[in-house]
Amino acid sequence: MDPISKPFWSLSVTELLGNFNSTVTGLTSEDAKKRLIQFGANRLKPQKRSNAFTLLIGQFKSPIILILLFATGLSVFLHDPADALIILLIVLVSGLLGFWQEHSASDAVAKLLAIVQIKTSVLRDGSQQESNIEDVVPGDIVVMSAGDIVPGDCRLLESKDLFVDEAMLTGETFPVEKVVSALAANTALAKRTNSVWMGTHVVSGSAKALVALTGKNTEFGKVSERLKLKPSETEFERGIRRFGFFLGEVTILLVVIIFAINVFLHRPVLESFLFSLALAVGLTPQLLPAIISINLAHGAKKMAEKKVIVKRLASIENFGSMNVICSDKTGTLTEGTVQVESALDVNGEANDKVFLFAYLNAFYETGFTNPIDQAIINYRKIDLLGYSKLDEIPYDFIRKRLSIAFSQGNTHLIATKGALDNILEVCSSVEAREGNITDIASMKDKIQKHFEDFSNKGFRTIGIAYKNINSETLVNKSDEKDMTFLGFLTLFDPPKSNIIDTIAKLKNLGVSLKIITGDNHLVAASISKKMGLSVNKIISGPELRQMSDAALLRSVGSVDVFAEIEPNQKERIIIAMRKAGDVVGYMGDGINDASALHAADVGISVDTAADVAKDAADIVLLEKDLGVLVEGVREGRTTFANTLKYVFMATSANFGNMFSMAGVSLFIPFLPLLPKQILLTNLMTDFPEMTIATDNVDDQMIDYPRRWDIKAIRKFMITFGLVSSFFDYLTFGLLLLVIHANEGQFRTGWFLESVISASMIVLVIRSRKPFFRSKPGKYLLITTLSIAVITLIFPFTPLGNIFGFSPLTLSTYIFILLIVALYILGAEITKRVFYKKVKF
Repeated sequence: MDPISKPFWSLSVTELLGNFNSTVTGLTSEDAKKRLIQFGANRLKPQKRSNAFTLLIGQFKSPIILILLFATGLSVFLHDPADALIILLIVLVSGLLGFWQEHSASDAVAKLLAIVQIKTSVLRDGSQQESNIEDVVPGDIVVMSAGDIVPGDCRLLESKDLFVDEAMLTGETFPVEKVVSALAANTALAKRTNSVWMGTHVVSGSAKALVALTGKNTEFGKVSERLKLKPSETEFERGIRRFGFFLGEVTILLVVIIFAINVFLHRPVLESFLFSLALAVGLTPQLLPAIISINLAHGAKKMAEKKVIVKRLASIENFGSMNVICSDKTGTLTEGTVQVESALDVNGEANDKVFLFAYLNAFYETGFTNPIDQAIINYRKIDLLGYSKLDEIPYDFIRKRLSIAFSQGNTHLIATKGALDNILEVCSSVEAREGNITDIASMKDKIQKHFEDFSNKGFRTIGIAYKNINSETLVNKSDEKDMTFLGFLTLFDPPKSNIIDTIAKLKNLGVSLKIITGDNHLVAASISKKMGLSVNKIISGPELRQMSDAALLRSVGSVDVFAEIEPNQKERIIIAMRKAGDVVGYMGDGINDASALHAADVGISVDTAADVAKDAADIVLLEKDLGVLVEGVREGRTTFANTLKYVFMATSANFGNMFSMAGVSLFIPFLPLLPKQILLTNLMTDFPEMTIATDNVDDQMIDYPRRWDIKAIRKFMITFGLVSSFFDYLTFGLLLLVIHANEGQFRTGWFLESVISASMIVLVIRSRKPFFRSKPGKYLLITTLSIAVITLIFPFTPLGNIFGFSPLTLSTYIFILLIVALYILGAEITKRVFYKKVKF
């Protein structure tokens, strides 16, 4: 196979098939497997799934950890090899814990994403079958229709009224028509009308094409490789990154100062260096990436149980922060089973001929499946013996109509159905009675009056027209003219029985519903009113075209219903909402929803959606039901709340303890804790934090949208860090001034107070309620109490002796536990005052 000897768009079909060793019936499965090995998976970049070894090594890539390991290795030769080995062991155990959690999370997410993989139709072994896009190889023959994503750079073999949206690649606003023909080798990309490109999508029509290039070798692959494209950073990701930098800066500054002062006080340089690095490990939120991964993966699993599949984990936070959800009504707010109400002539009377022509059109249509055609076919069966299809002009979003050419005996006709206005624009006459044809101008007011009456009743109305043609020749869009208007087909899709309750639940969660629909404003108003939405002000598509961006920005918050909206207007509405300060979710499943899904903070689609919509979405629902979305929002907020808990933990007791230890080390003649003891403290306080993902969340944390607020987190860190430090220094005073502890006793007492307080305070700051009124998760409670008990008995064990701890008297234990109890009480009081003053 020599796919690059000449540009594939310049070859004839015969040359093309020969060059790729393929046939019009496609490849064999065996040949496809070989080519997959040869060319690799059809991806723009390697699959982002680390193997176990890479993930394990990643646990130790922190610069502070690497410096600590180097310094520890140095101490083996210069100082105490036993202590060095203990430090190495603690670092290893900590790393293994992070690895185990992240590896489990990674596997869980991979399984969830497999549920919503995008597939394409390929010819293999002589038959059409579904294949993952990643498994498509050069030489494959693919079959595409409206809504399909183009799986690679392809050369057309067959096409029928094919229009492709290439805006992502060429910037062309309107869909480009594609035809089968050979072109010159030097034809510019935008003019290669015989080829379709990876990442673009079919708007209308159908095609069969040979895949020439896949993955990075495609035009889109070259662009993404040059630009190193990646998804835009979410507010949550940005906040986490800034928070990490902030703590990192504080840590480095503190460590440098502590090391310099210890050296100035003539303490051993290596021991001081190890002490400073161990403090850095305690201060640095090295578990933050692992905790976030675990929380998000656990949230994704819980959301999957609610039939919500998360494609991009970082979108969970935006999902929880969402305060506006935009949706079309069909299937989401309504039952989604469109039903025919009636087939009526221009006089508003039932007419069998109107239904017959609608039935012929729906029965012979071969484009993308749509509920209207299904409703027509299910309404009444008609024997089509004697009828035969001649040709088809597929539906597209510009014409908004579909035509079928058929014959019956010696009669040849075109039957057309579509949006009423778009049908009327190609009609010059009306059939008022059987065989009675009149000029359409005299009937337009009557037609419009019927249309308004139907719309006010909540019926969706489409027009039916026909035209006699002379022979069995193929037809095209230019034949849609001088047609005869036959009548109306009215349809209805009733609201879901529980929709009013579902909308109320969303409102209670602080999420407003806005309808963006292509239906006319009368139908939209009728349906919206039945759902309890405000219809006092409706913006229609024509009105929107006349509005400036500033006027739309002022109006968008007070409008619940947008009607007669064109596909490109959806994106404009969503952008205006985001500029108004809302976190916007958009729920769409159609070909024309892709740009709106990209524009929203959270793009939401359904598993049955068009490929292009499902690919653009951040979240995919396995059920097209707003009720599923309600549960998903609750789970998203639960995940966000639990992630914040870790941030609060890292900025309260842990940070306070390490800061206090750094401070006291300047005023006592020995190190308050040895490096190995600091690392042990850090390891033991990590255990409760690793169970945060399974913790219960109070309803008040779910009841309304919350957003990442780095200022509030800084205030929390300063406030609770100071509270923690106050009780730390109270412990230091007890040990030095009351008990007159020696080095070993001081370190043991401080270790006990530090670990127990840091563990128990988790139960306080995890909730805004008093800790005894909010039930923690089972695993968090068990782990926290277990760590407290282990810490209390640790000095009496052989391991305690190895780590340099010594048993304390009962009175010392009582004093330390009393300080911990006072700390918990103080934190509770501080918490109540803090949340009254800081709204977060």
